[in-house]
Order: sequence, then structure tokens, then C-alpha cells
Amino acid sequence: MALKLDATDIRILNLLQNDARLTNKEIAGILNKSITPVFERIKRLQKHGYIKRYVAILDPRKINRKLIAYTHVQLKVQSQAILKAFETEVIKFDEVMECYHMTGAFDFILRIAIRDMEAYHEFLMNKLSCLPDIGTLQSFFVMSEAKHETAYALDPEADYSQD
Repeated sequence: MALKLDATDIRILNLLQNDARLTNKEIAGILNKSITPVFERIKRLQKHGYIKRYVAILDPRKINRKLIAYTHVQLKVQSQAILKAFETEVIKFDEVMECYHMTGAFDFILRIAIRDMEAYHEFLMNKLSCLPDIGTLQSFFVMSEAKHETAYALDPEADYSQD
């Protein structure tokens, strides 16, 4: 059964995206609702997959992950088995923060967070390029960050029901 989000659900999602530490009591106070219905709504949003998990977003500079690389990967062969095998292996690397299977000239885009260029070179030479069926690798390094959002802009008027 599809879940249709109402304005209260959208407000709860917006609040939690900006501060996942908010308690049910605090959310209820902000929304002028009682605690139990807010608790039930959050449980329902979790059950239906709107809320995947709660995380703390760390400052990469403070944990020595100052270099961000976007690496495009083109495999030699694009069979289903080879694409899946690459994906299965590359996501095991701690340095790989995101992995997307893409359309276009490259098969995958990886976001890699690492200490510095020397560490990236080590990663490239001893991990990434050792995977089978690697054809072409092309890396782009972030020089500065103008915007980094983790919260989606949700429109209370939009239909976010799941099919």
C-alpha cells in the first residue's frame, strides 16, 4: 500500500534532515502536536523507507580526509557479471564514499575521500587499479567546496507517495 505524505510528515522529514538529534518531544513542540502521534509518524516514515538511517556528518578535514577525488571508471567489458563484480569489490574500500553506476562514457563515478595526493596514489596503484577489467580511470580533485548539502528540499505540495 502506498504511503501518502501530508504536510506534517514533510515538516517532520525537514526537521530530522536538519537535526536528527531532535527528540520526539522537541518535534512535537515545534509542530504543536502531541508526542505519541509524532512518534507514530516517525516510525511509519522509517517503516516505509523515507528515513533510511540517522548519521552524524563529520568534518573530513578534522579526520584527515582532506582530499576528495571524483574518479570516473570505464571497464574493459560491460557485461552484467563484470559490472556487478566491480561494484561488489569497489564498495569494500574504505576510501570510496560513494559509488554510482552511470550512463555515458564511463561506467562508474566514485567519490573518494583520502588524506592527500600520496595516499590517493597508493590507493590507485594498490587497490583500485588492481581490480579486474579496469579500462580507463580519470580523476578530478576538489579544489574548494562552495556547497555541500545532505538535506533534500521537500515541497509540502508535492506528491511523495511510493508506488
